Amino acid sequence: MTGLVLIGVLALAVGGCVCVVWADRGGPRWVRVVAAVTLAAGELVRGSDRRRRRRLNRNDGGGD
Repeated sequence: MTGLVLIGVLALAVGGCVCVVWADRGGPRWVRVVAAVTLAAGELVRGSDRRRRRRLNRNDGGGD
């Protein structure tokens, strides 16, 4: 079951990347929408990673 979920997530990620490239080359409207959603999701993930790193660095003690 977990494997199927991971395969589904991978398929969505690959499909989103394909739509980003296709939209950059002037694809149809639905491709541009999917590309925008994919890029927004990437920004959210990137932002949460930055916040997590900042929290970890603060808890590190700030020593040498």
